[in-house]
Amino acid sequence: MASFFIGRNEEKEILEAALSSKEAEMIAVIGRRRVGKTYLIESVYQDQIVFQITGLQDATKAEQLDNFAIRLTKLTQSKIPLERPKSWLRAFDILTTYLDEQLGAEKKVVFLDELPWLSTHKSGFLTGLSYFWNSWAAKKNIVLVVCGSAASWMIQKVINNKGGLYNRVTKRIFLSPFTLAETETYFQAKDFDFTRYQITQLYLALGGIPHHLKEVQRGKTAVQNINQICFSPNGLLRTEFSRLYPALFAHADKHIAVIRALATKQKGLTRNEIIKTVNLPNGNSTTRVLEELEYSGFISAYRPFNKKKKNRLYRLTDEYSLFYLKFIERKAYEGKSVWNHLSQTQAFKTWSGYAFESLCLKHIPQIKKSLDIAGIYSLSSSFYYKGSSTESGTQIDLLIDRNDGAINLFEIKFYADPFIVSKSYADNLRQKRSIFKSITKTQKQIFYVLIAAQGVVENVHSQAIFSQTLTLDDLFVNL
Repeated sequence: MASFFIGRNEEKEILEAALSSKEAEMIAVIGRRRVGKTYLIESVYQDQIVFQITGLQDATKAEQLDNFAIRLTKLTQSKIPLERPKSWLRAFDILTTYLDEQLGAEKKVVFLDELPWLSTHKSGFLTGLSYFWNSWAAKKNIVLVVCGSAASWMIQKVINNKGGLYNRVTKRIFLSPFTLAETETYFQAKDFDFTRYQITQLYLALGGIPHHLKEVQRGKTAVQNINQICFSPNGLLRTEFSRLYPALFAHADKHIAVIRALATKQKGLTRNEIIKTVNLPNGNSTTRVLEELEYSGFISAYRPFNKKKKNRLYRLTDEYSLFYLKFIERKAYEGKSVWNHLSQTQAFKTWSGYAFESLCLKHIPQIKKSLDIAGIYSLSSSFYYKGSSTESGTQIDLLIDRNDGAINLFEIKFYADPFIVSKSYADNLRQKRSIFKSITKTQKQIFYVLIAAQGVVENVHSQAIFSQTLTLDDLFVNL
């Protein structure tokens, strides 16, 4: 099995099941740029794909149709180039003629990659696609795979299509970045000897994107790899930010502005705060920008404890974007030790704490399993109280409200050494707990849990305040 399939077993099973089913299947595959969608599909279906086309970014309808004609000419091995179809309706009609000759007892695959790029404005592409499926493909021994990085577009235009493609998608795959455990397995398969702390360092800068992780080199430390990949003039991620959002979203300046605003606020921002900070209109266009960023995995929305949906806090949870804005942007290349220098600064401490908190929020299932509460229904949220003239404010970035009469409050620390709990720190946590109980009026039992990358130095204070301590090993649990 190819190393790519590390952590992709469920997706592989969905694709293989479609191939063995006795009906035509339309599979929508959605996932952010460079998460590995194309590689997955080509690897599973490499012997069954009879037609494949990838949309061209920022191309016109005529150029997309030229691309179609070129692809089909090569497949038919015609010495005379196929003339560009005048419409997508005509293009798909030509495609059915070609495919009729390819079909047999074994199910075949048609793969349309980067669908949002193929479907240019007013091109009639979706009309042609619905014609292709409804009049031909749905009755054939075929799997149609439609794939796209613009998650919101794929959901609105394909999965929730209200026209000819209404309810036509038979299977869907939302391809996520690797978890920490999957990232570790990926490196182990390549015989890389990283500690879990080093893997986490890499993850906080690069994210769990397979295409980014491919750049990591054996024989270099995490610090050296981050130097090369993110700060070297030839590093893959030195300038990736400028291409990332325009490749996914029309009018990406608004999306980038939201990302920049969230990068400055550790506790996150509400929708109204984003509107005020970025100077966006309070309407559907702003809702669409937030949805597109959330669907694509760049930001996450968290509902504060006992608050309504409108009070949700948005956080920047794309590791690379946060790292780029904090450290790479406007930084001149200063040699091989640039990250070694930056990682000793206060800016690093602030960033690593926030980034590690976001990483923990992405690994709630692993945290629940380690706490032995995986089978208990619960809601994860945060808590923020501004304070008053008579009472101090407080902030809890993660809490798990359990259905068994308990709430876990979390303290999250990312240090290279075991965390030391002082008397003043323990007293501060007791005050936090007191404020939380007073403001929320909760009658549930409260348990404090420490998540410390390298564990804790056990002393009377740690034992008195924390019911459990989790380490990186608990985040690396493979579910």
